[in-house]
Amino acid sequence: MRPTNAAIFAVLAVLPALPAHAGEAPADRYRLEKSAEGYVRMDTRTGAMSLCEEKSGQLVCRMAADERTALQDEIGRLQGSVKALEERVTRLENTPSARLESNLPTEQEFEKTMGYMERFFRTFLNIVKDFSREDDNAAKPAPDRT
Repeated sequence: MRPTNAAIFAVLAVLPALPAHAGEAPADRYRLEKSAEGYVRMDTRTGAMSLCEEKSGQLVCRMAADERTALQDEIGRLQGSVKALEERVTRLENTPSARLESNLPTEQEFEKTMGYMERFFRTFLNIVKDFSREDDNAAKPAPDRT
């Protein structure tokens, strides 16, 4: 008489409760048990079980239903976390300081602008000096013609 899947699962569910050897080799981590549809693979450290079947000479395993639910729950939690982080980044990017920072000129644009300002001030100072010379010439008294 062949054992049923329920019997195999019951036996495999009890195995994690048994004490493991401290020097257990990684090769002994997984146990395979034959079932009617293929194999049941159990991780002796975590108790996780996968259903396996032979395809093209290779063993192909898929998670058991309870693991799939846990995985889907974790994926949902992570998606919620990513969404919350994206919303936070969006809020931070829309702050006045972030918008101001993104509008700052590049180093090249800044240097170009400083060049314009320097030329402006030099020209302005030359105009002021010209006016000052004209005032000096106008302030001199006319020669005495007597």
